[in-house]
Amino acid sequence: METTAVKPQFSEAAQAEIKRLLTHYPDDRRKSALLPVLHIAQAEFGGWVSPEVQNLVAEVLDIKPIEVYEVSSFYTMFNLKPVGKHVLEICRTGPCMLRGSDELTAHLERITGAKVGGSASADGLFTLKEVECLAACGFAPIVQVREKYYEQLDTPDAVDAMLSELRNQVHRPALPWEETGLPNALANN
Repeated sequence: METTAVKPQFSEAAQAEIKRLLTHYPDDRRKSALLPVLHIAQAEFGGWVSPEVQNLVAEVLDIKPIEVYEVSSFYTMFNLKPVGKHVLEICRTGPCMLRGSDELTAHLERITGAKVGGSASADGLFTLKEVECLAACGFAPIVQVREKYYEQLDTPDAVDAMLSELRNQVHRPALPWEETGLPNALANN
């Protein structure tokens, strides 16, 4: 028996947010909304943008799928394969390296079981990713998880506290376009 893949669809809330975003651009410049729509897609579909999701984004914006693939594969903020519940973005630039980001990365790999550039940890909680400067050099070494910075992770205790906090999160974070938890700055855009 053949199985037919279910085509992904945006939730009503995400569709409404995309519609609102598109009002910021002329009709003949819908492609200009590509980055924010990809962010919505990534949040909607488990933290990554599969080829099917990228096709949906192309359809919504009325652009060619290759235009979406080019952008999603260029920017490291888009995940092209499944990720854990928490993506730990480890700064790997000079100031963080001087303050121990290599040791931090090795420690995180050891205690989570995830590998930088590899699949999520066995428990599905963590994905490790090295990124360029997070612009918090004075607080190095630093890890970003969604919109939150974890600073001065230069001791095992600091790392363990971060991981404990993340493991204890029961609910998923509110998505930016959802009513609950929407910062006023975003609500006014």
